[in-house]
Parts: sequence; C-alpha cells; structure tokens
Amino acid sequence: MIMARNRRLILSSPSEVWRLLCDGHRYGEWVTGTQQVLAADPHWPEVGARLKVRVGAGPLTLDDTCVVRACEPPHRLELEAKADPFGAARIAMRLLPWGEHTLFTLDWHPLRGPGTRMHGLPVDYVVAVRNGMMLTKLARIAVREHAVGTAQKTGVQVWDVP
Repeated sequence: MIMARNRRLILSSPSEVWRLLCDGHRYGEWVTGTQQVLAADPHWPEVGARLKVRVGAGPLTLDDTCVVRACEPPHRLELEAKADPFGAARIAMRLLPWGEHTLFTLDWHPLRGPGTRMHGLPVDYVVAVRNGMMLTKLARIAVREHAVGTAQKTGVQVWDVP
C-alpha cells in the first residue's frame, strides 16, 4: 500500500527532468532534508547504483544510502532509501509526457522499520507535505534550466528566472 503520493506538472520535458535525476550530486538541491551529498556512484542511476547523503535538520543528522532498484530512462526511477536505525522506504518516481511538459508522480512507502507500523493520516500528511516541497524545488530547477537552454539556443539573454 502506498503511504504518500504526490503529483506535479513540471513545465519542462521528461528528458530535461530526467537529466536532473541522472545527476546524483544534484539531489541535495531538491530533496528536502538533504544537507549534503556525500558520494554518488559514477554509474548513477543504473540499477544497483548508490547515493550517500547526509540528512537532517541543524545538528541532528544521519547518513542515508539510496539504492536504485528500478530504472527505465526517461520515465521511471525507483529508489530504496535506507536510514538506519529508522528503517527503509521505497521511493518511486514516474515521468509522463503531458504535451511538452512532464507529469511527475512520486510514491513513497516504508519497507522496514518503525514507519511500517505508523501508517495513518498524520504520518501520510507529513510525508506528503515534505514530498510536495521536493517536487516544487525540482520543478523550479527544471523550469529555470529549460529557460536557460532555450535562451542559449535562440541567443536571448536570461537575466533572472525564478
């Protein structure tokens, strides 16, 4: 059963959004709670590749490892995020073409640990809010990079893109 699902229309093509997902070192830019990307396997996001990150708020941090469990470029990426002693969760990302844009779906559910016993509205709500913040950040980055790429192709200078 899915614990939290978020959807976001991103005003960039699936290939542009996929390019962001393929750069493991950029996850800290859009994954809420990530303080630092510690390491990304050079073959990210192939199945089995790992991404090590430091997550938390302020001085309360822990090191997390994400492992790619499924990868179908440029439409599907599934990760297993392990944050011991808290367990692990599955994060499934899907990118669907929506005209020239991308409908991005993010599903999250616990696999092991305390989260498997804490299913319910309060936890679902907190996770959905966090994931919504992530998708907003991802969308802003993708739109900004789309605008810069378009400007470079047309020779127009971009001063400030939100």
